[in-house]
Amino acid sequence: MKNIIRVLILPVLVIALMMSGCRQVNEKAGGSPSGEGGNGVSDGTVSGGTVDKNGSTGADTANDQYILDESSGSKAGGLQYNNRDELLMDKLSNMTLEEKIGQMFMIGIEGTAMNDELESHLAKILPGGIILFDRNADNPEQLLELINSLKKVNSDRIPLFISVDEEGGRVSRMPPQLHEMPSAEAIGQTDDPSAAYQFGKVQAEKIKAFGFNMNMAPVLDIRSNPQNTVIGDRAFGNTPEKVSKYGMRMMNGIRDSGVIAVVKHFPGHGDTQVDSHYDLPVVDHDFDRLESFELAPFKKAIEDNADAVMVAHILMSRIDAGYPASLSETVINGLLREKMGFEGVVITDDMTMAAITKHYRIEEAAVRSIIAGTDVIMVCHGYDRQAKAVEAVKSSVESGIIDEERIDASVVRILKLKDKYGLNNQTIDGVGLDSLNEQIDGLLSK
Repeated sequence: MKNIIRVLILPVLVIALMMSGCRQVNEKAGGSPSGEGGNGVSDGTVSGGTVDKNGSTGADTANDQYILDESSGSKAGGLQYNNRDELLMDKLSNMTLEEKIGQMFMIGIEGTAMNDELESHLAKILPGGIILFDRNADNPEQLLELINSLKKVNSDRIPLFISVDEEGGRVSRMPPQLHEMPSAEAIGQTDDPSAAYQFGKVQAEKIKAFGFNMNMAPVLDIRSNPQNTVIGDRAFGNTPEKVSKYGMRMMNGIRDSGVIAVVKHFPGHGDTQVDSHYDLPVVDHDFDRLESFELAPFKKAIEDNADAVMVAHILMSRIDAGYPASLSETVINGLLREKMGFEGVVITDDMTMAAITKHYRIEEAAVRSIIAGTDVIMVCHGYDRQAKAVEAVKSSVESGIIDEERIDASVVRILKLKDKYGLNNQTIDGVGLDSLNEQIDGLLSK
């Protein structure tokens, strides 16, 4: 009976999400505005193993198992799928609860190579995404092999988000053999917004060469508090206008090169003194102040069709005094989705940061965040914590605390984003290190 109900509900769910504005995979070309005269992300059709972006190609892949594979898309009785939305609906209806919950987790891993422990862990929790850090990257050859190995063990599953924090400046996770990129502050000081677009493109090309498909950038926080140490030179400037102008150019540069840009840290980490890596920051601004200042760059990003937003572990005391933004239904569903109209993928900051772990168990935080409207829970440290969080969400669905339709709504958004960018499990043969460094040096010399 449950399966019959699910089959009846799924078409309604997908149609409802589309009518509410979830962006279609078959948007018209140029639907995402470009920063510097390009057409942005186009219609999301798969061409030769990459998303067709008017000549901008992804990693050197051949035809592969995409998130929605039309080659295997035939209904019972020999009827063909009419569009990719039907493919998505069919994909969703055939996923187990474990597979769907797994898609809602992005995890960090230990070490620099695949091993039995990691392979077993991935098979157990079935994560939808991996985030890598400098602890995972010794040199270009090793990093490429690690990412290829992640794709190989995932070869019969939905392709992974493979992400990294590559902002430039002091926040870079790439091997030291790659030349350094400037910080957002340095780019903002050029007084040339086109530089942000070009650096965004080079950032994307640099990480895409290794197989990354998602960048946790750009930072849209405003450096309004000189005592703030966690943001500092990671911000483009100290006004909403400057951060919006440069942040949008970088966002478009990243996605015009075929990499998913994740804008952060909503609803704004710039006016904090506490570093959320160590405890929970509190922001005491009312909505009028937030709307005119901290939220302005995010509003611009949403207007420019941002694909993904990272929500910070910040207590907005006059918006929701009970929960930090990453666990707050008032902030995520109320402010970000309903008030500001964001329809893309919501990702939390790392749930193993002390802003969360000092106040919540990982199980409680994961469940509360999904209830609040999060699509992807990020757990960067501890295989045991990751397993506990996944199991807690599963138990909450089975016990009725979380409706499975709530899970389905997030999985729809995740699958559509993966399909839009043509994610696949194809490995990459080699990295053109010299060419990448020449691109970086060329920009720095201007």
